[in-house]
Amino acid sequence: MEWMVFIIFFLLLFLRVPVAISLVISAGVALLDSGYNLNTLPQKMFASLDAPTLMAIPGFVLAGVLMSRGGISKALIDALRAWIGHFAGGLSVVTILACAVFAAISGSSPATAAAIGAIMIPGMIEAGYSKRYAMGLVAASGTLGILIPPSIPLIVYGTVAEISIGKLFMAGVLPGLFLTGVLVFVAITYAKIKNFGRLPKASWNERFVLSFKAIPAAFMPILILGTIYLGVATPTEASVISCFYSLIVAVFVYKQIKLRDTREILKETVNTSSMIFLIIAAATVFGLYLTNAQVPQDIARWIMESETNKWTFLIAANILFFIMGMFLEPTSIILITLPIFLPILKLLGIDPFHFAIIMTVNMELGMVTPPVGLNLFVVSGISRAKLEEVVKGVTPFIILMILVLAIIVVWPELSLLLPEKMAE
Repeated sequence: MEWMVFIIFFLLLFLRVPVAISLVISAGVALLDSGYNLNTLPQKMFASLDAPTLMAIPGFVLAGVLMSRGGISKALIDALRAWIGHFAGGLSVVTILACAVFAAISGSSPATAAAIGAIMIPGMIEAGYSKRYAMGLVAASGTLGILIPPSIPLIVYGTVAEISIGKLFMAGVLPGLFLTGVLVFVAITYAKIKNFGRLPKASWNERFVLSFKAIPAAFMPILILGTIYLGVATPTEASVISCFYSLIVAVFVYKQIKLRDTREILKETVNTSSMIFLIIAAATVFGLYLTNAQVPQDIARWIMESETNKWTFLIAANILFFIMGMFLEPTSIILITLPIFLPILKLLGIDPFHFAIIMTVNMELGMVTPPVGLNLFVVSGISRAKLEEVVKGVTPFIILMILVLAIIVVWPELSLLLPEKMAE
């Protein structure tokens, strides 16, 4: 019956049925066949959303929308461009750093790629960069949205694993900065080799004016991460703080949001948040089926009998995540696989915070791998280019991200240093 469930699930995905509906139907059929009382399924779905930590998701989504529409991201980009736009690869570095800062506010990769790409892709093409390279860079850099905290997938991971989301956020900081640094190094090197164009050097007065204007925007990541790291606020409380702060900055400092924009802002926030919540509720039904069929116990028993070691498991898990990332979004993958893997992590002595970052980097790869990489569609839409052109542009960055993933897997201290300091 297990194979039948997965066949139904992937068949529905192939027919372009939404992931949440596919999860409910495939698991519901199996539970019905086993004589389960399906009247309890709606109760289970609603109960799965009754978690205070999940309230952080709409908060960070709203903050990201306000940042994108409120001129906050543009202020950051203008300041970065004034300081480093004239260097070799300067605009590439501006794109990467802008994505990193936006990631530290929105928690969403597609939102990061859309907000930064809409401004930077035309600017890079105008400065002499190839369109294919510009699209690939934005798609890859946009994935930082789910690694650098706050991160929506890490919130979901922490909720399922019942571990500290604040510590999970801290676990993503150094790997996120490491990936950012690697992207910056490669971008500068590549720009020098290809002799991509540079912007005219900005005057000191222009630099200081734009930097002063960007201070309110640059303070947002410090506010969010600082309140969490210092224990002043929980991630949920920090998401609300970020909403109020971004609203104040967008309305009164940059004056980019008017009363008439309220409906569109709330509509975008509700659409994104409700999609995530529906997947969480649907995955609960799928998890109920896995528990009822004792799939996690069977896999754990198989691992014990086959004497699989930690590294063999991590290699297999990475391959599985990479394949699933081609078809599913991060929230779905976490909710489907994590309940199965949690007992195995304890069995093999793998730190759940380290594993969370390994999963998240794999989810980043899923954002830029066809056929269902969300960032690919976002970049294709905003640049009005064919999807295959975006894929060609992002392929070198996929290889680079796989190398970074390998380093993160074999070097757990990179993920665990800050959570351990936070525990102290």
